[in-house]
Amino acid sequence: MNRLKQKYQTSAVQALKAEFKHANLFEVAKIQKITLNMGVADPQEPRAREKVVESVVAQFAVIAGQKPQITRAKKAISNFKLRAGDPMGVMVTLRGELMWEFLDKLIFITLPRVKDFRGVSRTAFDGQGNYSLGLEEQIAFPEIDYDKIDKIRSLQVNITLKSQSQAESFRLLELLGMPFMKVAEIEKN
Repeated sequence: MNRLKQKYQTSAVQALKAEFKHANLFEVAKIQKITLNMGVADPQEPRAREKVVESVVAQFAVIAGQKPQITRAKKAISNFKLRAGDPMGVMVTLRGELMWEFLDKLIFITLPRVKDFRGVSRTAFDGQGNYSLGLEEQIAFPEIDYDKIDKIRSLQVNITLKSQSQAESFRLLELLGMPFMKVAEIEKN
């Protein structure tokens, strides 16, 4: 069993149940899925974009541990030299053990490797308590070989939580070890 999942089951659930006064264990916040997304809409020839997408698919497979899905354009936009069906990016949805392994790697290995890292934003929650975070470089992941990538790209990580409130979602991620920015650091910026 993953150590982060074990931490959630042994200590975080009990802490959240007590702190938010839940009568039932099923009311306690939990992580449902993690979605990774990377856009590949470079202004280049559509045929060259196919090769770039293949490279990004391989990178995502290494980062996430499962094969990603290629997202394609629904409409043609002539100003962007885009046809319907052209690849726009890649995405992968992680659930279960792969989700816990990725979150563990993200919190304890990848985020500390980010240049000038001071913590992740405390305000990147949507109204339902889900958390979004963007990474400017995919090379922060230790599995990515810098010599084998064609270009440094950013990626989006969305953590979908099932919770009663945004405060409970924040507290769950905090208990799991998410390195949120310190309040004094926010006031400086």
